[in-house]
Amino acid sequence: MGVTGPIRVVVAKPGLDGHDRGAKVIARALRDAGMEVIYTGLHQTPEQIVDTAIQEDADAIGLSILSGAHMTLFAKVLELLRERDAEDIKVFGGGIIPDEDIPLLKERGVAEIFTPGASTTAIVDWVREHVRPVPA
Repeated sequence: MGVTGPIRVVVAKPGLDGHDRGAKVIARALRDAGMEVIYTGLHQTPEQIVDTAIQEDADAIGLSILSGAHMTLFAKVLELLRERDAEDIKVFGGGIIPDEDIPLLKERGVAEIFTPGASTTAIVDWVREHVRPVPA
């Protein structure tokens, strides 16, 4: 039985980062593209983010990280998803993430990373193509 309805994405700002303009822009772009978006607000713990994603039956989690704690925060979210048997929830993210860290994040299970300058169209298109692709 296939999943129906709009793609559901939790957009979250983990950790102590207090700047959420980018996260709000992405949340709005995803919403305007017909997706259901749950924005968790600032200063969320990985536990709160994973709990929200599971409770909301999300297809994906989009993390926005500008604080430099991306290696730790992405890893914790992925670990919690594994522990909760929710690895079907794709994790993608963006923010200030050094190019040299991106391959390691992807090796650890992050589906995609968007760095500053990525267009909202590119992000929306990626989510449509990779989160719940339409069968050919």
